[in-house]
Amino acid sequence: MKVLVTNDELCVGCFLCEEVCAHAWFKQVNRDKSAIRIATIGNAEVEMSVCTQCGECIDVCPTGAINRDKQGIVRIDKKLCVGCLSCVGFCPNLTMYYHPDNAEPFKCISCGICVKECPAGALSIEVVEDAPQSVTEKRR
Repeated sequence: MKVLVTNDELCVGCFLCEEVCAHAWFKQVNRDKSAIRIATIGNAEVEMSVCTQCGECIDVCPTGAINRDKQGIVRIDKKLCVGCLSCVGFCPNLTMYYHPDNAEPFKCISCGICVKECPAGALSIEVVEDAPQSVTEKRR
């Protein structure tokens, strides 16, 4: 499956990926509505957080609104989601997000929009066999 892979060492902390993500999906330049998050640690280090497509949220959803698509990407069906936010609280990577402007949570679907805009090459879309383990190993 194709997943978004991050490289914290290359990230320059420009936050452009957050801006383009939020604009693509919510038509706003609002970093709180981005499915990728950049955190600054100390003066120079950054940490990028993005869904690894592990699927842990699938079983916790009481309405069956979260499933894998044919490409293996974990998706939320807004028609089935009741906004209980169980998935947000359960996400082991803390990469399922919620914003009060929206009824449903949101997450990265590995669309690659941020990859195209990253000036440092800190993001890539890669094909992996087992997303949760492979992506985690590449990030470390």
